[in-house]
Amino acid sequence: MSILMDGNSDEGLMNDINMTPLIDVMLVLLIIFIVTLPVINKAVKVDLPQAVAQPAESKTQDVDLSITADRTVAWNKAVVDEAALKQHIAMAATEAEPPAVNIDADQHVEYGKVASVLAALQGGGLNKINFVMRPPGAEQ
Repeated sequence: MSILMDGNSDEGLMNDINMTPLIDVMLVLLIIFIVTLPVINKAVKVDLPQAVAQPAESKTQDVDLSITADRTVAWNKAVVDEAALKQHIAMAATEAEPPAVNIDADQHVEYGKVASVLAALQGGGLNKINFVMRPPGAEQ
């Protein structure tokens, strides 16, 4: 059984392109660009200089201040109490160029002790303060 179709019958053929999916895709892309464009334009363009980071060099006049886990404070490796610490700070602050203070605090010391030492340093006039840290992977 065969059905003969005459040449004038175009029931199964479609000669037009369906534009609806294309228009839908274009509208979605337009919405995406409208939403993302303000975000992209808010970026601040800064031409940053390139440099290789190197560890800060310690001057001989710098003060090494150590705080151990048991709250002991050492000024240039000499253990000091709170009154002696304030005296050392006052003497260092009177120099022509006050030294930088390198704080080497144990990671287990409580923040309150470090904060009180920082307050004493800044109150005494020493504002150049560096925190000494161990690089990742370095042995103690």
